[in-house]
Amino acid sequence: MGFEVQYRTHTCGELNTDAVGKQVVLAGWINRRRDHGGLIFLDLRDRYGLTQVVCDPERSPEAHKVATELRSEYVVQIKGSVVRRAVENENPNLSTGKIELQAEAIEILNAARTTPFPITDNVQADESLRLKYRYLDLRRPSMRNNILLRHRIVKIMRDYLDERAFVEVETPVLMKSTPEGARDYLVPSRLYEGEFYALPQSPQQLKQLLMVAGLDRYFQIARCFRDEDQRADRQPEFTQLDVEMSFVSEEDVMSLIEDLLITLIEKTTKKRIKQRPFPRLSFDDVMSRYGTDHPDLRFGLPLVEITDLAAAGTFGVFKSALAAQGMVKGIRVPGGGSYTRKEIDELTEFARTLGAKGLVSLAINASGEIKSPLTKFMSAEEVQAIIERLEGQAGDLLLFVADSAKVCNDVLFRLRTKLGERLKLIDPDEMALCWVVDFPLFHYDEEGQRYDAEHNPFSGMDEAHIERLDSDPLHIRARQYDIICNGFEIGGGSVRINTAALQHKVFSLMKMDNEQIQEQFGHMLEAFEYGAPPHGGIALGVDRLVMLFADADSIREVIAFPKTQSAIDLLMGAPSPVEEKQLQELHLLVRHEEKR
Repeated sequence: MGFEVQYRTHTCGELNTDAVGKQVVLAGWINRRRDHGGLIFLDLRDRYGLTQVVCDPERSPEAHKVATELRSEYVVQIKGSVVRRAVENENPNLSTGKIELQAEAIEILNAARTTPFPITDNVQADESLRLKYRYLDLRRPSMRNNILLRHRIVKIMRDYLDERAFVEVETPVLMKSTPEGARDYLVPSRLYEGEFYALPQSPQQLKQLLMVAGLDRYFQIARCFRDEDQRADRQPEFTQLDVEMSFVSEEDVMSLIEDLLITLIEKTTKKRIKQRPFPRLSFDDVMSRYGTDHPDLRFGLPLVEITDLAAAGTFGVFKSALAAQGMVKGIRVPGGGSYTRKEIDELTEFARTLGAKGLVSLAINASGEIKSPLTKFMSAEEVQAIIERLEGQAGDLLLFVADSAKVCNDVLFRLRTKLGERLKLIDPDEMALCWVVDFPLFHYDEEGQRYDAEHNPFSGMDEAHIERLDSDPLHIRARQYDIICNGFEIGGGSVRINTAALQHKVFSLMKMDNEQIQEQFGHMLEAFEYGAPPHGGIALGVDRLVMLFADADSIREVIAFPKTQSAIDLLMGAPSPVEEKQLQELHLLVRHEEKR
């Protein structure tokens, strides 16, 4: 039986009991084939769903004969009649679970080799194999759903901003190389020997120039590139929602984005928002209580500093840290007083892998008895003061790190996360969002012997702080705001500097001379002299946001064609050598260093 040009009349996810008795044509991939010794059942799959097809040798011997040749992932076209399944055979897990298709004709559109891993969600294949065959990996329902979720999130972003008079503007991908905290990807110019474009780390400067242009409200789903070491939530190329607005304060930007995030969560997930409006926390406060500027607020376990109390007694570990201008900080583990020595040793080893010299423990058993090395070097009153500072109770375990502020915060931040998971304090269906504000404008780079921007050099500051740029730059607070979700920074922005003189001053404090400033940012400073309005904005990481919404382990799970953690494209085989002719056209000579 022949077919018309039309490959399908319906998708594999839309047929229901309303279609019973209709003649339809479906097309897709064979998900599974089951031979019952007479009848052959096929599960036909496309991105919309799955339909069961029954091939009866008595009703249609030709279709049944073709069905015997089919294997998983064959691409086929099937014509037949929709029939209702017997009640006992219905599948409530499928949208098409009350019907099936009686096959009358089957055509193999393309045969398929045996796939290197099963096309199922419980696949145990190594990630490198999945990335090499990403087009097969994307056939799996969970991966397909991640891509569809990403599409929906981006569409809602666009619609939300369009309804609020924002204009989407595409900015160039070939740009000038300017320092923004990470290495640029450079693109050699064929026409201008020895000169290079750079791929944008962000559209930061261009979106500010759009404000000078008077476009007032801009957004872009922007592709960005950074040549930096990779982590589970980083990629060499990534996508961000880039937003900039004129004549705004911090509150204007934060209110807009807060409402957008609430809209996204409510429309694309079943998750609960822990608190709204989102809490506003200062940088100093989150560093003190959580050891990081991106805390997970789904659970408690705050960090508590006891540096002043640690000065009492003669405990050598504490004394050594304090003598080196360090600090002592602790965390309370509810119910941890019953941990075995082996369990405490495991936590101690974990802390050591993060850079700590060890952990000091204080266990309080159910009857209130204290077991700790501190009891040998401190009085009972001094030990009790420490317990009260951490609000320790009978049955608790207190753990302390004595080291530099950086080590204490880094170790306890990660230990807190580990304990939150171990104690089952984290609700996976909860979204705990907060704003972190009052960031320092600068930090001091000891290696470079200069001030460097805590976030970027374009963040503004309060008028009262400007006069302190020369005398006390490290205590100036930026008009910066980061948005945090479940322990991940999902976005950050600021109200910007909009005058050439102040922007020049900030660059100068970063030890850039006039020639460097003019070469790298002269275009921007000149634009400011033509009337730049007060403006501010933000960028949200789309990949990271989708990762959190999808409960994925890394952003690679929500990007169609990601790189590995070492920035390699296993599917295409990039980066790769190029022909000598191409190098000559670009005026490049590759120098291979000898490997020792």
